[in-house]
Amino acid sequence: MNICDKIIDKIKRNVISTTEVADCLGKSGVIPGVLPLNPRHFVVGKIRWIYAYNESNWDVHKQIRDVQNDEIVYIETFDCADRAVFGDIVAKFILLYKQAQGIVIKGNVRDAHRLIKENWPIWCSGRNPVGCFNRKNEREFDQKLLEEKRAMYDGAIIVCDDTGVVVIPEESINEEFLAKLDWIEEQEDIWYDCVDRKKWDTYDTICLKKYLDNKE
Repeated sequence: MNICDKIIDKIKRNVISTTEVADCLGKSGVIPGVLPLNPRHFVVGKIRWIYAYNESNWDVHKQIRDVQNDEIVYIETFDCADRAVFGDIVAKFILLYKQAQGIVIKGNVRDAHRLIKENWPIWCSGRNPVGCFNRKNEREFDQKLLEEKRAMYDGAIIVCDDTGVVVIPEESINEEFLAKLDWIEEQEDIWYDCVDRKKWDTYDTICLKKYLDNKE
Protein backbone atom coordinates (compact mmCIF):
# COMPACT_ATOMS: atom_id res chain seq x y z
CA MET A 1 0.00 0.00 0.00
CA ASN A 2 1.49 3.36 -1.02
CA ILE A 3 1.49 6.39 1.26
CA CYS A 4 -1.55 7.96 -0.41
CA ASP A 5 -3.61 4.81 0.12
CA LYS A 6 -2.35 4.54 3.71
CA ILE A 7 -3.58 8.06 4.49
CA ILE A 8 -6.94 7.44 2.83
CA ASP A 9 -7.31 4.14 4.70
CA LYS A 10 -6.45 5.70 8.08
CA ILE A 11 -8.89 8.59 7.61
CA LYS A 12 -11.64 6.24 6.44
CA ARG A 13 -11.19 3.58 9.13
CA ASN A 14 -10.97 6.11 11.95
CA VAL A 15 -13.50 8.57 10.49
CA ILE A 16 -11.05 11.42 10.98
CA SER A 17 -13.06 14.60 10.50
CA THR A 18 -12.38 17.52 8.20
CA THR A 19 -11.78 19.56 11.37
CA GLU A 20 -8.95 17.27 12.45
CA VAL A 21 -7.51 17.01 8.92
CA ALA A 22 -7.49 20.82 8.61
CA ASP A 23 -5.68 21.03 11.95
CA CYS A 24 -3.06 18.60 10.65
CA LEU A 25 -2.64 20.92 7.66
CA GLY A 26 -1.96 23.88 9.94
CA LYS A 27 -5.54 25.17 9.91
CA SER A 28 -5.78 25.12 6.11
CA GLY A 29 -7.06 23.10 3.15
CA VAL A 30 -10.75 24.05 3.17
CA ILE A 31 -12.72 24.67 -0.02
CA PRO A 32 -14.59 27.79 1.15
CA GLY A 33 -18.33 28.11 0.83
CA VAL A 34 -18.95 24.44 0.04
CA LEU A 35 -21.29 22.55 2.37
CA PRO A 36 -23.18 19.24 2.27
CA LEU A 37 -26.46 19.10 0.38
CA ASN A 38 -27.41 16.00 2.37
CA PRO A 39 -26.22 15.48 5.98
CA ARG A 40 -24.45 12.53 7.59
CA HIS A 41 -22.20 11.57 4.68
CA PHE A 42 -18.47 10.99 5.14
CA VAL A 43 -16.18 10.29 2.18
CA VAL A 44 -12.44 10.40 1.56
CA GLY A 45 -10.53 9.59 -1.60
CA LYS A 46 -8.51 10.77 -4.57
CA ILE A 47 -9.72 13.82 -6.46
CA ARG A 48 -10.98 13.82 -10.02
CA TRP A 49 -10.85 17.57 -10.82
CA ILE A 50 -13.28 18.77 -13.49
CA TYR A 51 -14.05 22.26 -14.76
CA ALA A 52 -17.07 24.13 -16.14
CA TYR A 53 -16.78 27.55 -17.73
CA ASN A 54 -18.51 30.23 -19.77
CA GLU A 55 -22.00 29.26 -18.53
CA SER A 56 -21.65 25.89 -20.26
CA ASN A 57 -21.65 22.35 -18.86
CA TRP A 58 -20.54 20.77 -22.16
CA ASP A 59 -17.04 20.07 -20.86
CA VAL A 60 -18.40 18.56 -17.64
CA HIS A 61 -20.30 15.94 -19.62
CA LYS A 62 -17.15 15.20 -21.60
CA GLN A 63 -14.83 14.94 -18.58
CA ILE A 64 -17.05 12.75 -16.38
CA ARG A 65 -16.66 9.94 -18.90
CA ASP A 66 -13.17 9.38 -17.44
CA VAL A 67 -14.21 9.19 -13.76
CA GLN A 68 -12.79 6.10 -12.05
CA ASN A 69 -14.28 3.88 -9.37
CA ASP A 70 -13.98 5.33 -5.81
CA GLU A 71 -12.74 8.76 -6.92
CA ILE A 72 -14.38 11.91 -5.57
CA VAL A 73 -15.38 14.29 -8.35
CA TYR A 74 -14.56 17.95 -7.67
CA ILE A 75 -16.17 20.33 -10.18
CA GLU A 76 -14.93 23.90 -10.19
CA THR A 77 -16.81 26.64 -12.05
CA PHE A 78 -15.47 29.67 -13.91
CA ASP A 79 -17.64 32.46 -15.34
CA CYS A 80 -20.86 30.51 -14.85
CA ALA A 81 -22.88 33.40 -13.36
CA ASP A 82 -24.28 31.26 -10.50
CA ARG A 83 -26.00 28.91 -12.95
CA ALA A 84 -26.38 25.33 -11.76
CA VAL A 85 -23.86 23.02 -13.41
CA PHE A 86 -25.68 19.71 -13.03
CA GLY A 87 -28.75 18.02 -11.65
CA ASP A 88 -30.12 14.56 -11.05
CA ILE A 89 -29.06 12.81 -14.28
CA VAL A 90 -25.40 13.83 -14.03
CA ALA A 91 -25.30 13.01 -10.31
CA LYS A 92 -26.79 9.58 -10.96
CA PHE A 93 -24.32 8.89 -13.79
CA ILE A 94 -21.31 9.89 -11.66
CA LEU A 95 -22.34 8.18 -8.42
CA LEU A 96 -24.23 5.12 -9.62
CA TYR A 97 -22.80 4.22 -13.00
CA LYS A 98 -19.22 5.54 -12.60
CA GLN A 99 -19.18 4.51 -8.91
CA ALA A 100 -17.59 7.70 -7.60
CA GLN A 101 -17.72 8.11 -3.83
CA GLY A 102 -19.08 11.63 -3.89
CA ILE A 103 -19.38 14.92 -5.76
CA VAL A 104 -18.04 18.29 -4.65
CA ILE A 105 -18.91 21.38 -6.66
CA LYS A 106 -17.71 24.91 -6.12
CA GLY A 107 -20.93 26.09 -7.69
CA ASN A 108 -24.64 25.40 -7.72
CA VAL A 109 -26.80 22.34 -8.38
CA ARG A 110 -30.38 21.96 -9.65
CA ASP A 111 -33.02 19.26 -9.19
CA ALA A 112 -32.38 19.56 -5.47
CA HIS A 113 -35.60 17.69 -4.62
CA ARG A 114 -34.32 14.61 -6.47
CA LEU A 115 -30.76 14.90 -5.16
CA ILE A 116 -32.13 15.10 -1.62
CA LYS A 117 -34.61 12.26 -2.17
CA GLU A 118 -31.82 9.98 -3.41
CA ASN A 119 -29.61 11.14 -0.51
CA TRP A 120 -26.61 11.43 -2.83
CA PRO A 121 -23.27 12.38 -1.17
CA ILE A 122 -22.98 15.88 -2.67
CA TRP A 123 -21.28 19.01 -1.38
CA CYS A 124 -22.04 22.31 -3.14
CA SER A 125 -22.12 26.10 -2.86
CA GLY A 126 -25.88 26.31 -3.29
CA ARG A 127 -28.90 25.65 -5.48
CA ASN A 128 -30.32 27.31 -8.57
CA PRO A 129 -33.08 26.06 -10.88
CA VAL A 130 -31.46 27.94 -13.76
CA GLY A 131 -28.77 25.74 -15.26
CA CYS A 132 -25.79 26.16 -17.52
CA PHE A 133 -26.25 25.88 -21.28
CA ASN A 134 -25.57 22.56 -22.99
CA ARG A 135 -23.46 24.11 -25.73
CA LYS A 136 -19.93 23.58 -26.94
CA ASN A 137 -17.62 26.41 -25.96
CA GLU A 138 -16.25 28.44 -28.83
CA ARG A 139 -13.21 29.49 -26.85
CA GLU A 140 -10.78 27.07 -25.25
CA PHE A 141 -10.39 26.88 -21.48
CA ASP A 142 -7.45 28.92 -20.19
CA GLN A 143 -4.52 26.53 -20.58
CA LYS A 144 -2.37 28.26 -17.97
CA LEU A 145 -5.18 27.98 -15.43
CA LEU A 146 -5.72 24.36 -16.44
CA GLU A 147 -2.06 23.55 -15.77
CA GLU A 148 -2.19 25.33 -12.41
CA LYS A 149 -5.29 23.44 -11.32
CA ARG A 150 -3.95 20.09 -12.52
CA ALA A 151 -0.77 20.69 -10.54
CA MET A 152 -2.85 21.61 -7.51
CA TYR A 153 -5.28 18.69 -7.53
CA ASP A 154 -3.72 15.78 -9.41
CA GLY A 155 -2.58 13.31 -6.75
CA ALA A 156 -4.40 15.15 -3.95
CA ILE A 157 -6.82 13.67 -1.41
CA ILE A 158 -10.19 15.18 -0.54
CA VAL A 159 -12.14 14.68 2.70
CA CYS A 160 -15.85 15.56 3.02
CA ASP A 161 -18.22 15.51 5.98
CA ASP A 162 -20.96 17.58 7.64
CA THR A 163 -18.55 20.42 8.40
CA GLY A 164 -17.35 20.89 4.83
CA VAL A 165 -14.58 19.86 2.46
CA VAL A 166 -10.79 19.79 2.96
CA VAL A 167 -8.10 19.00 0.39
CA ILE A 168 -4.80 17.36 1.35
CA PRO A 169 -2.34 18.54 -1.33
CA GLU A 170 0.09 16.11 -2.91
CA GLU A 171 3.07 17.73 -1.19
CA SER A 172 1.54 16.89 2.21
CA ILE A 173 0.95 13.24 1.36
CA ASN A 174 3.89 11.72 3.22
CA GLU A 175 4.83 9.77 6.33
CA GLU A 176 4.97 12.96 8.39
CA PHE A 177 1.32 13.69 7.65
CA LEU A 178 0.38 10.10 8.44
CA ALA A 179 2.02 10.56 11.86
CA LYS A 180 0.11 13.84 12.35
CA LEU A 181 -3.17 11.96 11.92
CA ASP A 182 -2.19 9.66 14.79
CA TRP A 183 -1.15 12.67 16.85
CA ILE A 184 -4.40 14.58 16.27
CA GLU A 185 -6.49 11.59 17.32
CA GLU A 186 -4.44 11.11 20.47
CA GLN A 187 -4.75 14.80 21.33
CA GLU A 188 -8.52 14.71 20.89
CA ASP A 189 -8.74 11.65 23.17
CA ILE A 190 -6.68 13.42 25.83
CA TRP A 191 -8.76 16.60 25.64
CA TYR A 192 -12.04 14.74 25.99
CA ASP A 193 -10.64 12.71 28.89
CA CYS A 194 -9.53 15.87 30.69
CA VAL A 195 -12.89 17.60 30.23
CA ASP A 196 -15.26 14.61 30.59
CA ARG A 197 -13.52 12.47 33.21
CA LYS A 198 -11.22 14.85 35.07
CA LYS A 199 -13.71 17.73 34.81
CA TRP A 200 -11.04 20.24 33.84
CA ASP A 201 -12.15 23.38 32.04
CA THR A 202 -11.21 24.01 28.42
CA TYR A 203 -8.74 26.75 29.36
CA ASP A 204 -6.60 24.38 31.45
CA THR A 205 -7.00 21.63 28.86
CA ILE A 206 -6.63 23.32 25.48
CA CYS A 207 -4.79 26.56 26.23
CA LEU A 208 -2.50 25.67 29.15
CA LYS A 209 -2.31 21.96 28.28
CA LYS A 210 -1.84 21.08 31.93
CA TYR A 211 -2.02 17.39 31.07
CA LEU A 212 1.57 17.69 29.82
CA ASP A 213 2.64 18.26 33.43
CA ASN A 214 0.32 15.62 34.84
CA LYS A 215 2.06 12.29 35.41
CA GLU A 216 -1.23 10.38 35.19
